[in-house]
Parts: sequence; C-alpha cells; structure tokens
Amino acid sequence: MVSFQQVAIRVQKEKEFEELRSAIDRALNRERVEKFLKQVRKSGARIRDLEVILARGVFEKVDDTLAKLGAQKLYQALTVSDQAQMREFYLSKVEEVEPGLRTKFQQLYRYY
Repeated sequence: MVSFQQVAIRVQKEKEFEELRSAIDRALNRERVEKFLKQVRKSGARIRDLEVILARGVFEKVDDTLAKLGAQKLYQALTVSDQAQMREFYLSKVEEVEPGLRTKFQQLYRYY
C-alpha cells in the first residue's frame, strides 16, 4: 500500500514571502492578535478572506514594519503558487487563535 506524501512547493519570491509571513506572525502573536481581530471586525472583512484583509490595510494598522512596506504590495509581488502558500499559512495561523478570542470574535469566524 502506497501512502500519500505532499510535495513541498518551492517559494519563488523568498524575500517578499518571508517579509509577509513574518508580518502575519507578528499580527497573530499573543500580544497583538486581539488588536488584529478588532481591526478585521472594523474593516468588515471575514477572518478567512486574506485578500480582502490585505486590500483594506488591516495588517498595516497592526504592524508598523509592514505599514512601511505595504502588505498588499508584498502579496501582489508573489507568484500565484507563493500566494497560495501564503493563504494556507495565514489560514493555519488564524485557526491557532486561542478559543476564548475565537468565541469573543465568533462573527469573524462564521462561514456565512
């Protein structure tokens, strides 16, 4: 019996990818995650809709470093496969938010 092994896709634009990945990490760390969630709520976006969050400048409001670089600009500089990997990374980080905060911001986590 052969088991499935996912092949790692190589990141093409490593610098931009790493800058954006680091910013997402900073925005979703324990100290800033509540501020991030409040900004997402204020923007009217859903938590799982990364493109809308980027377009509305939510990350820039939470992270000073990213405010200088521009999250959407970094994201758009990525290749399609890099963008897909970034979305997957972001979604995994969003799901790691502690249950208490997820309950508090449950309207952001709803699928409808």
